[in-house]
Amino acid sequence: MKNLKVKNIYIHIILIAVSLLSVFPFIWLISTSLKGPDENIFAYPPAIIPSDFTFANYSGVWKKVDFIAYFVNSMIVAGGTVLLNLILSAMAGYPLARMEFKGKKIAFFSILATIMIPFQAIMLPVYLITLKLHLVDSVNNFAGYVGLIMPFAVSAFGIFLMRQAFLGIPKEMEEAAIVDGCNVWQVFTRVLIPMVKPSLAVLAIFTFIGSWGEFLWPSIVLTKESMYTLPVGVNNLQGMFSSNWRFIAAGSILATIPIVIFFLAMQRYFISGENEGAVKG
Repeated sequence: MKNLKVKNIYIHIILIAVSLLSVFPFIWLISTSLKGPDENIFAYPPAIIPSDFTFANYSGVWKKVDFIAYFVNSMIVAGGTVLLNLILSAMAGYPLARMEFKGKKIAFFSILATIMIPFQAIMLPVYLITLKLHLVDSVNNFAGYVGLIMPFAVSAFGIFLMRQAFLGIPKEMEEAAIVDGCNVWQVFTRVLIPMVKPSLAVLAIFTFIGSWGEFLWPSIVLTKESMYTLPVGVNNLQGMFSSNWRFIAAGSILATIPIVIFFLAMQRYFISGENEGAVKG
């Protein structure tokens, strides 16, 4: 019993150390954003608690760049991406879980195989398709938003997660609904979708985080500064202020606030949704 307690203590110490290492860059980012112009942000060892404490960096970023426009653009893109992922992933996962059709396994494993293909490998053809369809911001803002959203409108991970969630629902629920007179669409929307809300919340969280932090694709397709999303806009701070790292840190912290708020709003579904996705193979 004593050896077990000592073992648990060592495990907790290791976990705490790993957690601190993971959180330290974020703490340093917050510290840098709160340091005044006279304080050396590259001092070694680093000073976590600022000696020249100030919020001027936050107000400076807010005034110098169109942060509201960047925020609105990111919200439109992330919101559209999340909505399409929830709809399309659920509609693709349902037949893969419940319906029998020729080539079902081939279709499912083909979808899973795309997880191993990095976006960078298909970025050029996707960019050419976007140009051919005139889905760039040089056409108009609406086309620019569509061009930012459509390459990420559905994912293999989302389809897999929703398939697993539907597999975890007893078939008796569907059979009872059909006996009550529901058609396939009504069973899907009125019976199954309410029962997989936790998995939908998990998918929404992962999709929102990925879309909100996406930098590569927007930096390639966007040509107008008024269409910049937050990651592109924050990166633009580097050239605008001659690498004022205090402003960059403040802008980065402001950009992470919506992610934290969204996660806190959805966290009650997070654990149960993750467990739902692992019920059956």
